Amino acid sequence: MADLSDFPITERWPARHPDRIQLYAFPTPNGVKISIALEELGLPYEPHRVSLGDEDVKSPAFLSLSPNNKIPAIIDPNGPDGRPLGLFESGAILIHLGEKTGRLMGTTAAERANVIQWLMWQMGGLGPMFGQLGFFVKLGGKDIEDPRPRERYINEAKRLLGVLDCELDKREWIAGDYSIADIAIAPWLNALDFYDAKDMVGFHDLRNVPAYLDRFLAREAVQTGLNIPAEDD
Repeated sequence: MADLSDFPITERWPARHPDRIQLYAFPTPNGVKISIALEELGLPYEPHRVSLGDEDVKSPAFLSLSPNNKIPAIIDPNGPDGRPLGLFESGAILIHLGEKTGRLMGTTAAERANVIQWLMWQMGGLGPMFGQLGFFVKLGGKDIEDPRPRERYINEAKRLLGVLDCELDKREWIAGDYSIADIAIAPWLNALDFYDAKDMVGFHDLRNVPAYLDRFLAREAVQTGLNIPAEDD
């Protein structure tokens, strides 16, 4: 049985199954990336629901694993050297899981580079810009009178959607075969419903992105992963 005693987070969120990957997350676009990937890969895991409140994400226990106080984070009891490995940042976790299993990252060095390229596009562009869009359209920034921040992120969301729509013109998935890049991108597209922002960014006018999101949401592993960690985890 794996010994996870070196990870203080397990004192607050105990591992009932320490031989499984421990997932610390909340069902946000970033959080469900990892539960979806774990479901797609068939890796045994134990989810722990970490709320977005300061009492959880800024607790010493959570910061011991994720010093940037953001979900998701994992402990893999069987890391690359056979020892437990802790990781934060969803992109890093997706790469680790892909490399661990040899799946969802292409089959050649060139394919792997292409997958990582689009993963980085999501991490550096789509996610942060959509997050700001949501803040200024629906969340804390919606009451700011200055229209410029809101307009900036609406326009940047439109631009990024245009990039994605163009790239999907002749393919079903962004990097060829279904990959961790799709698992990173599509949950943020799905968040546009929560933000009530699809109309303002012209989502339904796009040629390829709506069908791309529908294909993603039709996957059984995706439907399961979108609801993890559940309320009672």
